[in-house]
Amino acid sequence: MHDETVALHGGFSGESNRAATVPIYQTVTHELPNAEEAGRIFDLESPGFHYNRINNPTNEVLERRLAELERGVGALTMSSGAAAVYQSVRNLATAGSNIVASPELYGATYTLFAHGLAEEGIEARIAPEASPEAIASLIDEHTRAVFCESISNPAGNVIDLDRLSGLAHERGVPVIVDNTIATPLLCKPVEHGADVVVHSLTKFIGGHGVALGGVIVDGGRFPWAEHQGRFPMLNQPEPAFHGVVYTRDFPDNAYIVRCRTVGLRNGGSTLAPFNAFLMLQGLETLAVRLERQMANARSVAEYLRDDPRVAWVRYAGFPDHPSHDAVERRLGGRCPSILTFGVDGGYGPSIRFFDSVRLFKRVLNLGDTKSLVVHPASTTHRQLGPDDLAKAGITADMIRLSIGIEHVDDLLADLDQALSAGLAGSG
Repeated sequence: MHDETVALHGGFSGESNRAATVPIYQTVTHELPNAEEAGRIFDLESPGFHYNRINNPTNEVLERRLAELERGVGALTMSSGAAAVYQSVRNLATAGSNIVASPELYGATYTLFAHGLAEEGIEARIAPEASPEAIASLIDEHTRAVFCESISNPAGNVIDLDRLSGLAHERGVPVIVDNTIATPLLCKPVEHGADVVVHSLTKFIGGHGVALGGVIVDGGRFPWAEHQGRFPMLNQPEPAFHGVVYTRDFPDNAYIVRCRTVGLRNGGSTLAPFNAFLMLQGLETLAVRLERQMANARSVAEYLRDDPRVAWVRYAGFPDHPSHDAVERRLGGRCPSILTFGVDGGYGPSIRFFDSVRLFKRVLNLGDTKSLVVHPASTTHRQLGPDDLAKAGITADMIRLSIGIEHVDDLLADLDQALSAGLAGSG
């Protein structure tokens, strides 16, 4: 089926009460049929639900649907995008090992890598630039994963996943890709060599700013069994789970099964079934929302480019954007609805613009039906110093817009009055 159809019907063929919409299984536990079958469920010999910290029927439909959209073999929903990013790495990295990452990362991801993982004895090597060669050059025998964003936040650059994946695989290392901004409708990282895909479902997939959620998708292609020394957690008996050997007992989806049975079971970052239901509702309209958002974003970008009150605009749909060719080749010319710009005069006017919007919402989210605005240097990335901000592609005057589905004339009117207010105090 096409993506638009999968988003509506994937992973659900009905249930005993013949509900046409996926029900919310708002329960903590499921009754066990008998001792023998309970044992088989706990030992992963039989599929089944028992305690909803680990799995839930509503969540399972969302997981199947997202796995199908991302061309993966399995998925695990989690309580937030941050939880998904953390667990995707922690499922492979242990004290004494390292991960390698692109410098163009969401602020919270950068903080986790640069500071949080260090407290667990895991080194995060942030590349000096986002080229595949620069990232891959930091891989050594202790590297457990390469991490990047398919479209970086907030810079909006599109990474060369095919090249990066090839370089990482030559060194025996998997690639984890945050595909939040692109969504599986614009980019499928697994088809470009990635091994694991993560999303903040809170953003475009949920789409309405009403629920937190995250997901990890296992591409099912990395040969974990061929790298036993690098990944003992997947190739040796798991003492905390009945001595299972994931690559032996689950050869097709070893990575995601361990995420669930070790990471989710022990960490407890479970997605609530009601939130899973909200994500399913958002996913159903993702395709039509993206079309409106992308059309609005182009109109907004063109308006800002032509306005003398604007110093610069970075929009991947313009030929002068460094990722314009990548958008044409890898995204089929479909440009995400995220763009950045600076008000003429620098930091002060940009801040006054930010303070003056009336229709745009000053919030940290993105991918919402409503249009959103944020000043990254003072909010999402304020913990970064000047050098790290530069590596992430963030300037002091940068304003990030996430364009929604409002009537575009109303968006342009709000930009007009906010730009005027931004420059009012420049004299």
